[in-house]
Amino acid sequence: MTAAQESKSTIPIVDISRAFEGTDADRSKTFAVSKRLFDLSYQDKMKAPHSPGGAVHRGYSYLGQEKVSQATSDDEEGTQVKALRQIKDCKESYEIGSEDDPEQTNVWLPEDTLPGFRSFTTELYWSLFATGREILKLISRGIGLTDEEYLLHYHSGNGNQLRLLHYPPIPAGEVERKVATRMPAHTDWGTITLPFQDSCGGLEVEDPNTPGTFLPASPLASDALIMNVGDLLMRWSNGKPRKPPTHPPPSQSKTHSSHKSHLRLSEIHLSPCQPPTSLGPFQRPQSLDSRKRYSVVYFIAPDPDARVECLASCASEENPARYEGVRWEDYRLMRASTQY
Repeated sequence: MTAAQESKSTIPIVDISRAFEGTDADRSKTFAVSKRLFDLSYQDKMKAPHSPGGAVHRGYSYLGQEKVSQATSDDEEGTQVKALRQIKDCKESYEIGSEDDPEQTNVWLPEDTLPGFRSFTTELYWSLFATGREILKLISRGIGLTDEEYLLHYHSGNGNQLRLLHYPPIPAGEVERKVATRMPAHTDWGTITLPFQDSCGGLEVEDPNTPGTFLPASPLASDALIMNVGDLLMRWSNGKPRKPPTHPPPSQSKTHSSHKSHLRLSEIHLSPCQPPTSLGPFQRPQSLDSRKRYSVVYFIAPDPDARVECLASCASEENPARYEGVRWEDYRLMRASTQY
């Protein structure tokens, strides 16, 4: 029996179709563009190299260049980073931000290397933020704020990040022997994250009721998306989104729209090696290689100087603030310091 099968928890799904009509972004085209990018030669992809270090998170990162972790130390001597890098992350990625981000400048491929890439991903970036804006409004209402646009005051859209990811096949045995991984367990740094998977799937989410147990977050229908709760939303809400929402009664779940939009909520998550079989996520025979996998991730974060601290509506004498306030840019740089 797998760890996921032992858990009685499920990842909650919320119907938001009454408040939101969805995004016009074409997922199949998005993944096709991503595949074209990663099918380029290494030399072509390196025409838009990721800057040294993690302070500017833009451009192309080659296999093993980035090491995702849950480390939160500045690690001035680099000892923690060296230890983490003993297990390589077998993925390559391309990071895109707003052209108006004052802290991080985009690194673009030449137009003749991948025609249309810049214009398509720029349009996708802002299309996904339109989705994110509506979700932030719903979250504001859900955590007890009277102003549904409260969180939008901190989110102009210029602090977000669009990430294209490719995980090439790797021997499952290397993952089991802890020689390599795709992406280890971690939380996202920002407010919320919208991850999109191809048909391979592979994303897993930690069960908050059973720490150390991970549930498969299988790919969803085209009218649904996954939302990860980020570190900043945990601080604003004092951990409130950790509690799975209850299902509304039938009278509240009806919709007059022909298009249904759903959110699947998650928090701590990872992308393990996924073999090309129907076996469970922890049944990985060492004789089988993993499948290649693509994902597209949209991180929604506030503007650099945003001060994030527990909201008055989310704390009380019985439930005092659990997290210290942080300035977003300081927190981002601290988390980024161990990645590259």
